Amino acid sequence: MSINQRRLFKEEFLQSAQKHFSGWFMDKLIVEGPCTLKGSVQISSAKNATLPILVATLLCPYPVTFDSIPELMDVGTILKLLQSMGVKVTKKGSQTIVDASHLDNQHADYALVKTMRASVLVLGPLLARYGVASVSLPGGCAIGARPVDIHLMGMEKLGAEIEIENGYIKAHCKKLKGATITLPFPSVGATENLIMAAVLAEGTTIIENAAMEPEIDDLADFLIAQGVKIEGAGTSHITVHGMDIKQLKSPAKPYRVIGDRIEAATFIIAAIMSKGEVRVEGFNPKHLTYVLETLIKMGASLEVGEDFVLVKKSQRLKGAIIETAPYPGFPTDVQAQMMALMSVVEGNSVVTETIFENRFMHVPEMGRMGSKVTLKGNSALIEGVEDLSGAPVMCTDLRASAALILCALIASGESEIQRVYHLDRGYEKIDEKLTKLGAKIKRVKG
Repeated sequence: MSINQRRLFKEEFLQSAQKHFSGWFMDKLIVEGPCTLKGSVQISSAKNATLPILVATLLCPYPVTFDSIPELMDVGTILKLLQSMGVKVTKKGSQTIVDASHLDNQHADYALVKTMRASVLVLGPLLARYGVASVSLPGGCAIGARPVDIHLMGMEKLGAEIEIENGYIKAHCKKLKGATITLPFPSVGATENLIMAAVLAEGTTIIENAAMEPEIDDLADFLIAQGVKIEGAGTSHITVHGMDIKQLKSPAKPYRVIGDRIEAATFIIAAIMSKGEVRVEGFNPKHLTYVLETLIKMGASLEVGEDFVLVKKSQRLKGAIIETAPYPGFPTDVQAQMMALMSVVEGNSVVTETIFENRFMHVPEMGRMGSKVTLKGNSALIEGVEDLSGAPVMCTDLRASAALILCALIASGESEIQRVYHLDRGYEKIDEKLTKLGAKIKRVKG
């Protein structure tokens, strides 16, 4: 792609983004409550696994086929970013073909990545394959600092020289070389970035204190399907054996990303709050062990299968004390939804947030609907109430958006949920899925 072609691509993307994003900014959901959810819902492929796996195709000098990539804003953004580098993306029915055979640009422009922190993941594979990368410092939800220091420290351990200049990470190396890297914190993004960088590095890379989330395990499974030797994914000690790019091989069948455990938890909690009966299927319940155990202790009636959870009608639950933590602890991405549930259980609950310092932005909005939450530092005391009332509320980030929908489903009267573009970043057609379960919810276009 020539400079003029890249400029044209960028201009077309910005025009398209302005057109579509303006609609998303104006969209709102109207929810009429209360409702009782019934039926079954199929969980989409996990956003947090899809993004790094799509980025990992930068390592592959051949087309890669995927089944059922979710239709989400963040996924669309990462595909546009890959296309700006010369990657060809083709849709055929439910399949998506990503072809990074011939890249002609190792620059991730700010205009393409400013809305999404996952953009920094292109750093590792670009360095590994080409020895050079220029990546804009990323953006994302306003829920707290998400420093890239751990990513950069790891790349330097592998032999990269890095400078921050005019808002861009500029990195280069002759050849990445395997090393032992101990992360100061089990960062999911840094673990993913370093795994990808290590694939084409010379020698063996060992990542200590690695994150253990299922999405990392899925990234490893995708790379193993390409012929990469990786050991210990899903543990805190991951070993990647570097190889030559010519040793990578195209797998015989399309790759399917794991089901989204966060979406699954959201629907499970929605069913419990509405005193409904819903079969949530298409994901691995083992990825939600801590959440499910907590819900059962609170009094929820759940049947847990191999790839589904059946929520049975429960009476009013009791309060609980939780603290978010890296996997396998209670996920920060389910904290807001759990607080929505705790707002209507019997007694008091306490939630302590240890991952992000600004992830209680949903509390004032939930308060408009009648919840009683007192904040003290990084903890929230929730006093359970009998009922919630519909109200106009505003989404502040992705998971807070889900919490507001959960409250609206059981609140008396109409709720107007504004700024649902946050929701569209991570939940595929959630309003349509809820409607099929019996919710009275409609999207109003701007």
